[in-house]
Amino acid sequence: MDSKQTIAALAALAQGTRLEAFRLLVRHEPTGLPAGDIARLLDVPQNTMSAHLAVLARAGLVHGARASRSIIYRANLGRVRGLVSFLLEDCCGQPDVCAPAVATLCGPEVKR
Repeated sequence: MDSKQTIAALAALAQGTRLEAFRLLVRHEPTGLPAGDIARLLDVPQNTMSAHLAVLARAGLVHGARASRSIIYRANLGRVRGLVSFLLEDCCGQPDVCAPAVATLCGPEVKR
């Protein structure tokens, strides 16, 4: 990730409904949820939820796939690992302090 992508992701999550939607999708990994179910579970009008999901998708935090007449949304956990890794990559300059935190939060597959 770069600074521009990080700002977009953090901005997308800096709104209550979008943060709740993202966290809901994380809880429903790996199957995801239809957009209508997300709106219902969060008690948000469907057209409003569609707008929120579009913001999250543009930031790369969720992705949707058509399944018949529904769009099933899933959290993009790889993007979140990249976000956390980007935020911590220049931690304190002490690999013995930072590396364990990055590895725990991001896993070994994230390039630092």
